[in-house]
Amino acid sequence: MSSCDPGCFPPKWHLDHLRTHLQAAVCLEFWTVPYYMTAAYSIKNPASPAFRLIRSVFYQEMLHMQLAANVYNAYFDNFSFLPEFLQYEEIPVLNFNLDTPNPTEIYHPYTAELGPLDLARINTMCLIEYPDWATHGSPSLQEDIYQYGSIAEFYQATLVGMAELVEHLRGGQRQIDFFKNYYNHFENQTVIHDGLDGLREAQNLIWAITDQGEGQYQGDREIPLQYRNTADGVMPAWAHFRKFSSIRARLLSGRVIEDSPVYSGETNPAPGTPGYQAQQTLIDNFAVFLQELTDLINGHATADFGSLMPTIGANVLSCWRHGAVPKFYPDPKTQTDQPGT
Repeated sequence: MSSCDPGCFPPKWHLDHLRTHLQAAVCLEFWTVPYYMTAAYSIKNPASPAFRLIRSVFYQEMLHMQLAANVYNAYFDNFSFLPEFLQYEEIPVLNFNLDTPNPTEIYHPYTAELGPLDLARINTMCLIEYPDWATHGSPSLQEDIYQYGSIAEFYQATLVGMAELVEHLRGGQRQIDFFKNYYNHFENQTVIHDGLDGLREAQNLIWAITDQGEGQYQGDREIPLQYRNTADGVMPAWAHFRKFSSIRARLLSGRVIEDSPVYSGETNPAPGTPGYQAQQTLIDNFAVFLQELTDLINGHATADFGSLMPTIGANVLSCWRHGAVPKFYPDPKTQTDQPGT
């Protein structure tokens, strides 16, 4: 019999590991929404292909947040948003240096700071949705969630933890089904069974996230019919990476600038100015939205959630029109307790 030191065995998943990963999954999907919304609403022409493509993506990111939350609730109680996901200084979770090739060598410059659609922001969007080109098989657990090179690798590892801890899965726990009418072929967006049957349902929700986002592998596969938007989608067969890559190609050629001019704005307009007031309105309404979302995930549904998303979009546009970069959270030096944290 051959011997092997403990380091040659993959780390074993424990409930704390899975909780951390699933909580981060919900937070990461939600983190993208303000980033994508800010870039989309900076485009002055709402009929432009760039605006419509980015908007279709942040709508699906809300779906992804719902799907990840449903998986979280199948294993755990008491969800809260992590404070480190309520900032826009760096892209959370992903460590691009672990990728081969390193995508930051292609998609450069990039920035996690909120701002108008430009090369740096579209590069960042491509990095977030960057396909997992190299991973084959099941990635090992990383106790530090910042040690995954792509969203696909992060989710593939999470799938392993879900399967290893299937005895803890309970169906029908605080499941959200807000987007079912937009996907005629994706009828079951919840986890309703316990054990192995529930695991298959939960796995399907994770596959929907990765298939819509990265398209897997080289990002050139179409989204399976099951996961396509059948109501109001734009290029519904395209994964997010492909949508962003098409915008990037147009931006590099100058076509986006020609047909989709963007607003500019100050990050910190002076108090009392219209831009400052627009930012404060967005901050206030987004705090309510975040609290409503936290309550919804924890099983306390409210009637206001559905009406708040259009309000947030209007607030973002108002910031741009008043010469301010949209701001979703108070500055850290003035921030007290955030809802849901």
